[in-house]
Amino acid sequence: MIFAAKKDVFTDMLSTIADNVMEAAQYFVEFKIKSEQDLQTFSKTMKEYETKCDGYVHQIIVALNKTFITPLEREDILELAMTMDDILDGMEQCASRFEMYNITNPDKYMAQFADIIYESTKEVSNSAKLLSKKKLMEIRPHSIKINDFESQCDELLRESIKELFKKEKDPIKIIQYKELYEILELVSDSCEDVADTLETIIMRNA
Repeated sequence: MIFAAKKDVFTDMLSTIADNVMEAAQYFVEFKIKSEQDLQTFSKTMKEYETKCDGYVHQIIVALNKTFITPLEREDILELAMTMDDILDGMEQCASRFEMYNITNPDKYMAQFADIIYESTKEVSNSAKLLSKKKLMEIRPHSIKINDFESQCDELLRESIKELFKKEKDPIKIIQYKELYEILELVSDSCEDVADTLETIIMRNA
């Protein structure tokens, strides 16, 4: 009974982190920025999601330090928690840049990045739920989808930067928008890191 309880604690924590990441990504996609006040609200709320996620990761670290037997390799548990946290860190960083640069009208490329990232976080959340149910082999299709989404973001980064240099004349705006595109692409890389960690877990435990 003790072993089962410990198993539930860790998988539940990982699922909670995944749901928080997906909820933050949904907020990131759906929130409409029209004013400087909106930018402040957007940045503040994303920071709250990020802080909440940091708290969950800390809880996992504390639990790992107190637990002798874990359901998965403790390195894998921590790596999965940290890579999911990286997704939120990137989204929060992007939101803070929006406020810093006073961008009240995100362009179509930023919207496309956000949509793809949100879809990717849905797959992360689904994977975490399957992990808690010990359905490891059912995770693989979701990790494949995450990798596909990352490839889409790679292509989107190339397209967005190409268009930026072709059409934008303001050098300051070029610097700002290029940085935002690259941050968003890094968020998709973090999603891929989650998929890679899930693949490692499948390999070691299936």
